[in-house]
Amino acid sequence: MSKNIINFIVTIVLAYVLSLFLPWWSVMTAALATALFIPLRKAAVFFIPFLAVLLFWFVMSYFLSSGNDFTLAKRIAVLLPLGGNPYVLMLVTGVVGGLAAGISAIFGKQLSLVLVGRK
Repeated sequence: MSKNIINFIVTIVLAYVLSLFLPWWSVMTAALATALFIPLRKAAVFFIPFLAVLLFWFVMSYFLSSGNDFTLAKRIAVLLPLGGNPYVLMLVTGVVGGLAAGISAIFGKQLSLVLVGRK
């Protein structure tokens, strides 16, 4: 398997495990750790964790919202300029989490370069 797929899968699994015990920023910790230990190149450093957390948060918000027939998601989507569409709200949620994870993965990559440079 390529490093991209391994990083994608490990980021999702680590984000899920950490989200059981930590608040929302646990996805940032997961992305930082995977970028630190599974090095990626160029734009993949940002986009692989971004897509992993986007998918993770979209799926988690879907499962959590489907339990109550999307009642709360519909009400929040009405408050935001989303036209009352709960699926767009889930996508926005995923994008926010993905941005946080992508930026922290860039930090993890930069941290790994600094640590390797000290040897």
